Amino acid sequence: MISARDLTRSFKTKTETVEAVRGLSLDVAEGELVAFLGPNGAGKSTSVRLLTTLLPPDSGTATVGGHDVVANPVEVRRVIGYVGQGTGGGPYHMVFDELIAQGRAQRMSDAASRKRAGELMEMLEITGLEKRTASSLSGGQRRRADIAIGLMHTPKILFLDEPTTGLDPHSRANLWEHIRKLRKETGMTIFLTTHYLEEADTEAERVMVMDHGLLIADDTPARLKANLAGDRITVTLTSEKEASDAAAMAERLPGARDAVRDGMTVNVTAEGGEALLPEFIRRLHEAGAMVATASVRRPTLDDVFLGLTGRSLRDTAAA
Repeated sequence: MISARDLTRSFKTKTETVEAVRGLSLDVAEGELVAFLGPNGAGKSTSVRLLTTLLPPDSGTATVGGHDVVANPVEVRRVIGYVGQGTGGGPYHMVFDELIAQGRAQRMSDAASRKRAGELMEMLEITGLEKRTASSLSGGQRRRADIAIGLMHTPKILFLDEPTTGLDPHSRANLWEHIRKLRKETGMTIFLTTHYLEEADTEAERVMVMDHGLLIADDTPARLKANLAGDRITVTLTSEKEASDAAAMAERLPGARDAVRDGMTVNVTAEGGEALLPEFIRRLHEAGAMVATASVRRPTLDDVFLGLTGRSLRDTAAA
């Protein structure tokens, strides 16, 4: 449904040329939900704008829904819905009027637009808000109205650009419930950008990570965490001498990638940490070391991002 090969895009400032996207290649299959992650300035927003025909690439090719984004942008726009970071409707326009206007812009008849608007308002549970203006809605209602606008023409592909940013936890959970329902009923392909890592971890079949204009990782959340981050085993001993010996021992554990001592604590990154911890403790006891505490922490996507870029995605989101 989405295919790109060697896309590039640069911007000129007064002092330099900024290469926002430097050879982006990716594929998204029909029905997939793909999360597109990266820090601010990584190039992901520019990439989305290239794929949705809002910006032309400097070089490279891309097809969306089977249509070339440069040669046939009108047909691309017919098969995609786009929900940006800002509010889709005018702040002083009534919700129902905005939906009708979007339908007519997509060359739907007035009758078809009204029927579709009613269906979407019921599906997204915003019935009763027809005569409310966008500025009078709560954050969660506004985002559901934005999604309704993006879905008016029943697109095959939906681009969601940070759809839950700024929402409270209840509104975020409610919105994701509707997105799941939408996927189940339509089989829609969804391309998602988000700074909420738990959304990418639990909702996406695949996660792509972009940094400095390049795609640096593309896999399932589980494989990214296992291969690029690993479990974190933490063991606290009763003396620094024991901890030093334990760190040396940890490096010989099967699947261990690194061991770092901090005072009387040893942190080990390894695959299959839950299975490896009992073996580590057994070896320490056989060596006469006293284990005070021991724990295993499963990796997160932020650990993956930190390992890939040296930065925390949560920190860049906050910034």
